[in-house]
Amino acid sequence: MAANSENTGVRSFQLFQSADESRNKPNNGGLGFLNFPETPLPPCVEVLPSEVSASVKYTVEKVDLGVVTLLKGRVSTQEVFALPNSDLVPGKYEGGLKLWEGSLDLVKTLHSEIQKGDLSFEGKRVLELGCGHGLPGIFASLKGAGSIHFQDFNLEVLKCLTLPNVNANLPSGTSIADNCEIRYFAGDWREVDRILPHAHPDSINATSSDDNPNTGYDMILMAETVYSISTLQSLYNLIKKCVSHPHGVIYFSAKKHYFGVGGGSRQFVSIVEKDGMMLASLIAEVADGSSNLREVWKLSCK
Repeated sequence: MAANSENTGVRSFQLFQSADESRNKPNNGGLGFLNFPETPLPPCVEVLPSEVSASVKYTVEKVDLGVVTLLKGRVSTQEVFALPNSDLVPGKYEGGLKLWEGSLDLVKTLHSEIQKGDLSFEGKRVLELGCGHGLPGIFASLKGAGSIHFQDFNLEVLKCLTLPNVNANLPSGTSIADNCEIRYFAGDWREVDRILPHAHPDSINATSSDDNPNTGYDMILMAETVYSISTLQSLYNLIKKCVSHPHGVIYFSAKKHYFGVGGGSRQFVSIVEKDGMMLASLIAEVADGSSNLREVWKLSCK
């Protein structure tokens, strides 16, 4: 991973291969680590469906996962953020315009869990963190979820990509779109719980939701959110503020290690296990030879 400042004046770097690029680029086996100055947190806001961008070119193509075919939008990073494509700038743009391999792994694994009878989305409250294209959340809505709340760091990602991608897969007027509450929230993981409708933000310690049926999400979905070691604790704190107890579950997909930036599925699971409030189970492994080992984990409340 090399620093790139061509034509932008902003330091940026490519974090890891997207699903779009992995078939066409060799795996270079490592990532360089860069230190960036602290930047102010963006405001946490809800994005309304009417705020979908009409100024950015959005194209769509099919993604055939074998078990289901979904639609994947494509927009230009240059057009949305004035950054070169494939770049990531911590505190400004967190890669949400790319379709990462882990989101496809997660959808396939969720389908497998349903087929085995270990998972049902019917009527459930679902939160997708770091959603980008939102394919796992879209899949959950197709499987009968009662509500889907999409969260991303960037307001622009939600307006320019997530919203039109949800609209493409779940056209308004269809029974699925009409029966599922879909909302969108932008903000940093350290603060976004303040605006999430089903979060219990007063404490990072999980509390029972039995007395308040509106507290907590039944399921939290995450794909490739654990790449940076500096954000893992904030992400875990957010999960504890959002998951419903005692029956809420979290499914997340990630590479086993993100070389150079310190994160990875095993680093995140170590934080979960050290805290002792949730059980972590490895439910899928993906080794396709184009990148390092990818995993899908399930976290459940004790």
